[in-house]
Amino acid sequence: MEIKKFSEGSALTVQVIGRLDAVNALTFDKDVSASLGGVDDLTVDLADLEYISSAGLRTLLKLQKRMDKQGAMRIKNVRENVREVLDMTGFANFLTIAEDKKSKFSVSF
Repeated sequence: MEIKKFSEGSALTVQVIGRLDAVNALTFDKDVSASLGGVDDLTVDLADLEYISSAGLRTLLKLQKRMDKQGAMRIKNVRENVREVLDMTGFANFLTIAEDKKSKFSVSF
């Protein structure tokens, strides 16, 4: 797993690359949590996340709960396979997911 962080003022975007699983979920949690001081707008970009385990889901939920108190968090660019996991586990109901405007179901005229 690789983590890239981009900050602009009180906004932070975290890009997760690879797998977010039991092996590295704690590292992800510590790394991102340490960067949240003064952040009131957190975006987690999952465009390059290939796999998420239950440990990764718990980490995202923990971040969401913290940011609900501190500001706002959204998840964007969720791959279809990761979105299926979020939907099947019910985590999609607790996480703020920004929908892709170019959904495969959209129609343009």
